[in-house]
Amino acid sequence: MYIGIDVGTSGTKTLLMDEGGCVLRSAVREYPLSTPHNGWAEQDPALWRAAAIDTIREALSGYDPSEVKAVGLTGQMHGLVCMDSSDNVLCPALLWCDQRTASECAEITELIGAQRLIDLTANPALTGFTSPKILWVRKNQPDVYAKIAKIMLPKDYIRYVLTGDNASDVSDASGTGLLNVAKRAWDAEVLSKLDIEGSWLGKLHESAEITGTVSKSAAALTGIPAGTPVAAGAGDNAAAAIGTGVALDGQAFVTIGSSGVVFAHTSQMRFDRGGRIHTFCSAVPGEWHVMGVTLAAGMSLKWFRDNFLPGVSYAELDDMASRAPIGADGLIFLPYLNGERSPHLDPDARGAFIGLSSAHMPAHLTRAVIEGVTYSLRDCYDIILETGLSFSEITACGGGMASAFWRQMTADVFGARVVTAQTTDGPALGAAMLAAVAAGAYASVPEACSAVIERTGQVEPDAAAGREYTRGHAAYRKIYPALYGK
Repeated sequence: MYIGIDVGTSGTKTLLMDEGGCVLRSAVREYPLSTPHNGWAEQDPALWRAAAIDTIREALSGYDPSEVKAVGLTGQMHGLVCMDSSDNVLCPALLWCDQRTASECAEITELIGAQRLIDLTANPALTGFTSPKILWVRKNQPDVYAKIAKIMLPKDYIRYVLTGDNASDVSDASGTGLLNVAKRAWDAEVLSKLDIEGSWLGKLHESAEITGTVSKSAAALTGIPAGTPVAAGAGDNAAAAIGTGVALDGQAFVTIGSSGVVFAHTSQMRFDRGGRIHTFCSAVPGEWHVMGVTLAAGMSLKWFRDNFLPGVSYAELDDMASRAPIGADGLIFLPYLNGERSPHLDPDARGAFIGLSSAHMPAHLTRAVIEGVTYSLRDCYDIILETGLSFSEITACGGGMASAFWRQMTADVFGARVVTAQTTDGPALGAAMLAAVAAGAYASVPEACSAVIERTGQVEPDAAAGREYTRGHAAYRKIYPALYGK
C-alpha cells in the first residue's frame, strides 16, 4: 500500500492506495484560514501537523501498517514556513493567496531585472510566491528573520515532521521564485541579489525520488512504521496532473476549485517571455509544465451563491444558468475578486458585472459568472497555445468540473474535447502514485499514470455554441484594458 498526503488550504487529505492504484480509504480534516488584515492569508503549521497525523491514522485504520511501502506528499504551493535552529515555527505561515507583498515584488524586479528574472526563474515576481514573502518578513518582522535557520513549503513542513529532513521537490520549488527552472536547482544569482541564505533551503529532489524515511517519533504519532520511505512528491497542481493521468506531451487538464488552472505537460521547456503564465518543473523527472491561473474560479460562483442566492445548490445554479442564453443577453462578469494572476498579473484588479440592465434576472447573472470564469481560463489556454503546444483533448477535474453544464461550456469555449478521469482524488492520488514509483512499483511516472488512471466520460465541442462564445470572449477581453487603462 502507498500513502498520499495533500496539505491543502482548507484541509489536509490523506488516502491509502493499493498496489493496483485503487483507493482503499481516505480521510480529511479541515482547518481555518486567518486573515488578520485585508489581503493577508495565514495558517498555523501546527494545524497541518495535527490534521496530517489524524488523517494518516484514520486512513490506516483497519489495515496492516506494515504493508505501507512508501509515502508521498503534495500540498498548497508558495507558502512560507520559517523555523529556528531548535525546530520551532517562528510565525504563522504566509500562504499562496496572501497579497501583502506588492512592494517586495517591485523590489525583486528592480534588483534582478524583469527580463533577467524570467530568464532565470521562468516567472516574474508575484505576490503569491515565496521569495517576496521572505523579503516582507525581513522588512517587517526583523526579530523573526534574525532567528530563521530553515525555510519550508507547506508539504515540506509535513515531510520534516515525518522524517526530520529539510527537503523539497523541483515542482514545488519552482513556485518560490528562487529556483532556476531550466537547471532544476536553486539559483545562486537570485539568492545573492536578494541576500537570502541558501543554507535555509531544503535539498532538492525529483518528485519520484526518496528524500528520507519515517522517524521513530513520527511512527509513534502516525502508525506508519519507522523506516518507511518518503518520496519527494510535488506541488498540488503537479501532483493533480499525475492523479489525472497528465504526464506526456499533448496532454493537459483544466481544474476549477477555489482557483482555476489550465495545465499542460511538456518535455521541452517553454515559457512566456511576458510572464503571463507559469513554467514550472514537472513531477515527471527532467520535464516541465506550463500553467495559467485564475485566482477566483469556483470561488466566484461560491461568492455569488452565498451572498445573493443562499441555500441554492450548485445543481440548481447549473439549471438556472442553462435557462439563460449564451452571452447572458449582453451581461459579462470579470472574476477578479481577489486580483488576477493570468494573464494580467494584477493584485489590484477587481471583479465586475458589465452590461447589467433591468431585464437581467438571477439566471443571467449566474450564467455570466460561469462564463466569465471560463473566459478567464480561455485567456490562459490561448497563451499556452502561443508557446507552441497543442492538444486534441483536455482532462477535467476539480469541483467545478463535476458539473456537466460547465464541462460542456469549457469544451465549447476552448474548442476542444473534454474528458473526465475516473478519480476525484487528484493531488492526494498523485502523491500516492509518486510514492509507488519511488518504491519501484512502476518503472516511471507515465507508466503509473497509464496503469492507474482511466478516462470515463467525454464531451465534444459544439461548433455553433463555440462561435457565440468566441464573440463573447472577444468582448470580455476588451473590458480589463478599458477599466484599468492597460
